[in-house]
Amino acid sequence: MTAHPNLSPDTMPGASVPAWIAADWGTSQLRLWVMDREDTVIDRITSDRGMSRLSPQDYEPTLLDLLGDHLPTGENSPLPVICCGMAGSRQGWAEAPYASAPCPPPGIAEATQPATKDPRLAVYLLPGIKTTDPADVMRGEETQIAGYLAQDRDPAATQVICLPGTHSKWARLDHGEVTSFSTFMTGELFALLQGQSVLQHCVSEEGWDETAFEQAVREALANPAAIAAQLFRLRADALLSGQSPETGRARLSGLLIGVELAATQDDWSGQHVTLLGADQLARRYETALSTQGCTARRVDAETLTLAGLTAAYDQLKKSQTP
Repeated sequence: MTAHPNLSPDTMPGASVPAWIAADWGTSQLRLWVMDREDTVIDRITSDRGMSRLSPQDYEPTLLDLLGDHLPTGENSPLPVICCGMAGSRQGWAEAPYASAPCPPPGIAEATQPATKDPRLAVYLLPGIKTTDPADVMRGEETQIAGYLAQDRDPAATQVICLPGTHSKWARLDHGEVTSFSTFMTGELFALLQGQSVLQHCVSEEGWDETAFEQAVREALANPAAIAAQLFRLRADALLSGQSPETGRARLSGLLIGVELAATQDDWSGQHVTLLGADQLARRYETALSTQGCTARRVDAETLTLAGLTAAYDQLKKSQTP
């Protein structure tokens, strides 16, 4: 079993010699962790140079610029960069073809190596996972699942994983394999309705009403087919009863998460659910599930991303051992 990487945010850069780089290259952001031979973080680098801002020829210069003095010198071997996320998409650096579920989270053996001009880099792009009937894809979340499995107490058990986000995922695992999953555009719908619909006049960007959120979850679960009408009532209540924008924000979130829970009820009802995330959004999912008597366990997503990338690096080391 792969031990998860040690997080040492107070360790000063340069205190250890970099052995490899962990990279999570998303659509809008890039996160890099400089790792030593003990899989301890010796530097953490964040950038807004995500996939949406780059052309294929921009990826290598971006790494060189951000890594700077961490790159090897002289005759040293190239620095492995193990990368998950959108850098391996069709619009990214180079396409890392999807593995087909049911399958274990793909590892280093399935990675794509884009050509690099600088001999100090050896880049590995981890694939995502797909299903064809129904059509669905994930790219990046599979590495979090790999990290979860690397630390799992009972990898043979059937498990339900929820990964909240802009496009949240619900995945079923069995004997270490992703057997099925579904994606919901809940976070994106929230942003669109909040910022570009008639609801922008009655939904704030900050503030919260926990009671209103929980009630909206229950309303959506009780009658998910009425979601379009339930959404317009946010506007009507603001006009007729003076509902505050903070309450409108909480109700909008509760209605959308509630509809998602209605669609996934067979996954979470009577099941143990693990939420991969420790942020505010994951806590909302935890609260929403608790209104239905489902107790969910939250696990830090960044820790699992690092654990999944570390598992892939361990596979790389083993493959290179004579």
